[in-house]
Amino acid sequence: MGSSVRELAAATPGTRDRYIDLLRVASLGTVVFGHWLMAAVTGDGVGNLLAVVPELQVLTWGLQIMPVFFFVGGFSHALSYRSLLRKQPAGSVYAAFLRARLQRLLRPTMVFILVWGSAALVVQLLGGDAGLTGVALRLVAQPLWFIGIYLAMVAFTPPLLKLHERWGWGAFGALVAGAVLVDGLRFLLDVPFVEFLNFAFVWLAVHQLGFLRADGRIRVPGALAAAGLAGAAVLVALGPYPLSMVGMPGEKVSNMAPPTLALLCHGLWLVGAVELLKGPGTRLVRRGRVWRGVVAANGVAMTAFLWHLTAMLGVYGAMLALGIALPEPATAAWWGQVPFRIAVAIALTLVLVAAFRTFERPAPAAPGSGSGGPVAALGITLCLLGVLGLSMVGFGGMLEGKSAMLVAVRVTAPAAVAMALAGWLLVERAGRSPRA
Repeated sequence: MGSSVRELAAATPGTRDRYIDLLRVASLGTVVFGHWLMAAVTGDGVGNLLAVVPELQVLTWGLQIMPVFFFVGGFSHALSYRSLLRKQPAGSVYAAFLRARLQRLLRPTMVFILVWGSAALVVQLLGGDAGLTGVALRLVAQPLWFIGIYLAMVAFTPPLLKLHERWGWGAFGALVAGAVLVDGLRFLLDVPFVEFLNFAFVWLAVHQLGFLRADGRIRVPGALAAAGLAGAAVLVALGPYPLSMVGMPGEKVSNMAPPTLALLCHGLWLVGAVELLKGPGTRLVRRGRVWRGVVAANGVAMTAFLWHLTAMLGVYGAMLALGIALPEPATAAWWGQVPFRIAVAIALTLVLVAAFRTFERPAPAAPGSGSGGPVAALGITLCLLGVLGLSMVGFGGMLEGKSAMLVAVRVTAPAAVAMALAGWLLVERAGRSPRA
């Protein structure tokens, strides 16, 4: 592993934007750390530190950094799609693009789903899915919402990139206007279900900023950061938007699920902020040791993200099994345990990464049917629905028909697993090179 990382780092083209790779690793790492820190587990259940100490919710204005990851995705997707357009016939580009962008995402995700789905069935057959075990079966699936959103971004890259190339900032503005309209209909006119449209408008607007960055059109990042920060502050101060930029248990309005205009403003300020740091960040990542660390981390980032909650829950489970007291959250004793818990969670995550990292390595291109765009579109749609459905229903109650509402449709865990796997196979089949 060490030698291959050195070789990859040494072979990096001088034209590569290394700062983007740094942002990708840093954003996922921040999310993982935030999840570990916010978990407030006791013998009675799993809570959220931010609910116990509401004053800490302001930290989410820095720790809720997923908009940066989606911004980075937009940048990378634009470069990848344009590169394929130069190399392949137009009719085969979409399927090839999906497979190229999703291979390192979907392969480790499907392994995660299969492992946890199998474990959940065994646990339920043994009658052990009650209490904290049942909570764990639900919680480990929650990060899959991010995979679902990312799938949608990849799927919509070609048409949105065309709009960007024609309208530039106007295409971004249209998505922002859509988010404003949705929140107006939601909060002023109480229109039912309209809020779910902001899963598209808010996150695709952030993704569109990545296109603008790819073309060098974010020229005044300070203004973007200031406008976003001021907009989020005003919206939260006036309401009904909450202070927290992550979902909180029991809240009537969440900035995350579904996303709100306040979260979009939060994303704008974060994108402006990281662009302001581009100069020192680029200089940092030019250092050989730093760049090798970024290369190594990028090679296993998705595997670590998928399994980090498993590691965290494993730490708490081991503590309970060993009779180690779990102090009340936010007490001095609880804070005193934080370094130990995070250190052990890091160690367990590294073990899981070692076990599953091979599935994140891209597979060589293989001949196939070349079935093209329609099959690929169907595949990514099924993947999106399956992964989002699993993030909501979790792995518990698979034999009992437990379900959750996905927008306006109820979905069960077995159905979600089947859709995700079928969709992945279709994307793989459609994106393979046609036989000579």
